[in-house]
Amino acid sequence: MYNEAENVVATVTEISRVVDGLGVRAEIVCVDDGSTDSTLERLAELAKEHEILRIESHQRNFGRGKALRTGFATARGEIIVTLDADLTYSAEHIALLYRKLEAEPGVDVVVGSPYCRGGRTESVPPFRLLVSKLGNVVVGRALGGHVKTVTGILRGYRRHVIESLELESDGKEIHLEILSKALANGFNVCELPATLTFRRHGRSKFRFRATSASHLLFSLSERPMMLFGAIGILFGMAGLALGVYFIYLWRRAQLNPERPLMTLMVLLIVTGMQILILGFIGTQIVSLRKEIYKVQRENLSLKKRLDEMAKD
Repeated sequence: MYNEAENVVATVTEISRVVDGLGVRAEIVCVDDGSTDSTLERLAELAKEHEILRIESHQRNFGRGKALRTGFATARGEIIVTLDADLTYSAEHIALLYRKLEAEPGVDVVVGSPYCRGGRTESVPPFRLLVSKLGNVVVGRALGGHVKTVTGILRGYRRHVIESLELESDGKEIHLEILSKALANGFNVCELPATLTFRRHGRSKFRFRATSASHLLFSLSERPMMLFGAIGILFGMAGLALGVYFIYLWRRAQLNPERPLMTLMVLLIVTGMQILILGFIGTQIVSLRKEIYKVQRENLSLKKRLDEMAKD
């Protein structure tokens, strides 16, 4: 939560109602990410009424990623569900994600998706919706195209998944980092249809330029060939087109080898090949990075076992 004073009471009350209906032991972890309004004070008041409410607070605003990492470190349950403080995804989704994980032991991560079959959006401004859809298409393809909604916060995780990932992001790109590392480690990720609505109270924290830039950079780091491959092929095709043109001139006895177009053709073909090679090298680096994720997972698992042994 960041400056969500207008939503705190309704959000905690609604989540508490849904969680109580599940009939299981649960907790609500609210992370105040350095709010400058009365968010923290209202949470403290609500904690007196709701025993399952736990509060974590940052001294200043770090970002969604840092808040989520704090929440993950605090949560004690075997299943962890994350969602926005403004309930742009209704609290009813908590039950859907939880039941999916309970019913299918082979599923490790469940993503609530307004863009998969059966999902929908309500009252979202057209420009905001267009940006979101395009962003999810581009980044989703960079992640392999298995998940339609990769930038959303509405997700359910098994505890062992979160504990096996070494997360670093402080901003909204944490959603991409989690999916990338979870998929690289072989965890089973599935989607459930969800309904995304536009917030009714408070101000949106969405920043088009910063969010778009971070997601684009992530896409390029995850799938370098998306950029280098396209540019390399474009340069190479342009060079080959000039080559065809020169053959045409040669057949008509009009070819002049001293024309600058000859040099341009060679430069385009050579540059295209070099860019494609860069893309190939980038792809190999990505493969190595994913192997490092697996090593990190093993290290975290070993550390957990050693900590448990030390306690015993």
